[in-house]
Amino acid sequence: MINVGIGSAIGALLRYLLTSCWKKRGINWPLATLLINVTGSFALGLLTSHFAADSPVMLLFGIGMMGGYTTFSTFNTELISMIDEHRWAALLTYLGLSYILGIGAAVMGMAL
Repeated sequence: MINVGIGSAIGALLRYLLTSCWKKRGINWPLATLLINVTGSFALGLLTSHFAADSPVMLLFGIGMMGGYTTFSTFNTELISMIDEHRWAALLTYLGLSYILGIGAAVMGMAL
């Protein structure tokens, strides 16, 4: 189980670095979270089609790293902020892109 912890630490660090780089640009749209969740969906789709759920590779990279890398809580927090700010078009765009691209990326990963 230590590989799950190591993987999640690596994933969380990657997410933090990507988000920090994006925030420095001063853009008021959660593209970093969208990118992180879509690439994480792709990677998890790829992993699930090649490794058993209890394999060491899946524990390290799938459950650990992708669990730490992707972020449902940040996604929801950003949606709530958009609701509070009455940014309806941004909210619908972000919500739609997140689900459509996320599911599409996972399917593409599984297809490989």
